Amino acid sequence: MKTVLVVDDERNIVELLRLYLEKEGYGVLAAADGEEALTLHRRHDPDLVILDLMLPRMDGFEVCRELRRRGETPILMLTARSDDVDAIVGLELGADDYVTKPFNPRALVARVKAILRRTEATARGGRPIEVGELRIDPRRREASVGERHLELRAREFDLLAALARDPGVVLTRDALLEDVWGTDFPGETRTVDVHVAEVRKKLGDDGPPIETVRGVGYRLMPPPRAPLPPADPAPTRRG
Repeated sequence: MKTVLVVDDERNIVELLRLYLEKEGYGVLAAADGEEALTLHRRHDPDLVILDLMLPRMDGFEVCRELRRRGETPILMLTARSDDVDAIVGLELGADDYVTKPFNPRALVARVKAILRRTEATARGGRPIEVGELRIDPRRREASVGERHLELRAREFDLLAALARDPGVVLTRDALLEDVWGTDFPGETRTVDVHVAEVRKKLGDDGPPIETVRGVGYRLMPPPRAPLPPADPAPTRRG
């Protein structure tokens, strides 16, 4: 049985999530503040953490930071703000995804399933992918630009790999959602935009750029081809 740790000081939200998660066969642990969440995480090592950002004693950002120091437990954040500020900060701290309150509990459970499916999936076979200075090793789930290792979260790695498999080809937001988040992902395409922004930062100026194709999606641009050397002049006939 997979175990989910729900961290929220609103009891009605905890019980609602417990009802829906247990119905899907998950074990549920509950914490009402950040310190209790870290204690339960240390004792039980859950498979996923649903983490509210507004918590007493220790806020969700601090909890997220500490969980990332400990390991790679997937984190799904809950935020009451409709803009991207909290989401971006949380993603930068290492969260895997986010849901905005109020939320549909069925949609949130579907998001949990999608995250666990992605984190459980073993790396697909195949040779490393190279695009200019970018190198992606699917087996090791490692990526680097030149000698610089990229610290990518699981979803960011999958997104970059999806773009790098077809450099120069435009992938729609819907196609990226299906490839990276799964066919049952209930979220909006804005999720793709937030993750692309984070991957761009980590690629930096020395990595291949991710180009936005307005109204369509994104493509990873391959390095320009070196110009061909000029052809040797035809030999002059004598006589």
